[in-house]
Amino acid sequence: MKRALVGYRKSAFGRYIARSQKYAPILFFMGGFIFDTFTLGRIDRVYDTLVLCSHMTLVTITLYLYNLVNEEKWEGTLIRRYSEYFPLAIQFFFGALSSAFVIYFFRRVSLSKTMFFFILLVLLLFANEFLKKKISNKYLQFSVYFFISFIFFAFMIPTLIREMNTFIFIISGFVSLGCTLALIMFIYGSSSGTRAEISLKKLIGLILSIYITINVFYYYNLIPPVPLAMDTGLVAHDVRKINNEYIITYEKNPWYIFWRKHHTTFHRATGQRVYVFTSVFAPTDLKKPIFHRWQHYDPETETWQVTDDLGFEVAGGRDGGFRGYTYKSNLREGKWKVDVITEEELVLGVVDFVITNTSELPKSGMVKKIF
Repeated sequence: MKRALVGYRKSAFGRYIARSQKYAPILFFMGGFIFDTFTLGRIDRVYDTLVLCSHMTLVTITLYLYNLVNEEKWEGTLIRRYSEYFPLAIQFFFGALSSAFVIYFFRRVSLSKTMFFFILLVLLLFANEFLKKKISNKYLQFSVYFFISFIFFAFMIPTLIREMNTFIFIISGFVSLGCTLALIMFIYGSSSGTRAEISLKKLIGLILSIYITINVFYYYNLIPPVPLAMDTGLVAHDVRKINNEYIITYEKNPWYIFWRKHHTTFHRATGQRVYVFTSVFAPTDLKKPIFHRWQHYDPETETWQVTDDLGFEVAGGRDGGFRGYTYKSNLREGKWKVDVITEEELVLGVVDFVITNTSELPKSGMVKKIF
């Protein structure tokens, strides 16, 4: 093995790789992200589950080995010989897991306050590319590990048990916290080098602060209720269901407003209904009541007034999400929004629009699409 490695380093290809080493992280990053984009689809697929579980298991093992490899008992072993690559492996698995979560959210995230959590994941994904020289910092190692494991269990536990609610989210957090603290204590007890480098109280305090912060974000609806996610949300002039297909008529946006399907100005004729259509992704066999909370903005009090909570049940298993709609008649002009929420009032997404009464519907910009 050692002779083959020396031969590789002396070869023309090996020398080229060595010269191009500074570009390797960004190339691996781009290639891995593109690969995940085309291969990862549904969180409840066997392939996706195996990939995520493998990444989580391998980063845990690598983190353990990296923190114990300098002990005397590892001297002269194969693990010690290749220990210089452990930081790269840790960085790779952190990047792989964070990119997977970014992909899941990017396909379904809505422009609501849960967008904050998506942006946080994107920042973590890109920050990982600059952690190579910092990954030896054990406080950073375990902080990133705990954050990623929290998201991992928040996805996986509801998917596996086919149940999603606040209690399950709390349980997921406890499982992640317990696994992280157990790993820290095991490494701390086994590695004299780790005991010399860190303050156990400081590290545990840091982990607990991250745990509390995530739960506060969840309480204020800044974290989407994973693994549920809103695929589509739009305000429509007409919704018809024919042969298990929904035919939606709505006003489309100009081509350059790519992040929203419907036009924010809804031209409403006299007596016309206003429909809100949504599709919500849920893992197979997971059933969950979903509500459309209709709200009107009162310019006098400058507050949003809830008018109705109209509900339907989501049944998981469809790639395009479970489809449903609600409607209201005789709505006044002005700003409206419909929060798509769970029974625990966790926000999946928001459909916002402005109603303008008109005697004649616009002829241009109206489209009919099948969902």
